[in-house]
Amino acid sequence: MREFSMFNHFDELDQESKYLAHKAKDAANHAHAPYSKFTVGAALILEDGTVVTGANYENAAYPSGMCAERVALFAAAAQHPERRIMKIAIVAKKKGGKDLVPATSCGPCRQVMLEFEMNQKKPITIVMQADDTSWVVAPSAQSLLPFSFTRNNLDSHHKK
Repeated sequence: MREFSMFNHFDELDQESKYLAHKAKDAANHAHAPYSKFTVGAALILEDGTVVTGANYENAAYPSGMCAERVALFAAAAQHPERRIMKIAIVAKKKGGKDLVPATSCGPCRQVMLEFEMNQKKPITIVMQADDTSWVVAPSAQSLLPFSFTRNNLDSHHKK
């Protein structure tokens, strides 16, 4: 499996990754984060070039809210079920702030990305800000979950 690519600065990313990160930053402006004040945006691109975005949406009844990644993934599945997801960028910022802050996908989002990847039988590239200046590009959701739980685990359990 391909290793992660690390970039010391945003400007080093490829054009598509920068474009998606900008779309994700725009999406973060629509986040509903009155409790954490931590707004997250995600933007994914489908095989035909369609871009789908999502923002986190918090709820006073934790954990009823939803992460930006899953909002974008589920919207893409609902609106474009026949199209493969190629890449997703995730960004975060403090509510009202202009500058991005480091944020990587939580475990449940990684698991959902993996399920999409398994269903489409092709990897999804993931772009995230690793620290104040550097960015990481993961070749797949599976690379983020080396000891992942998939349908194969369930299928092998039922065969015994």
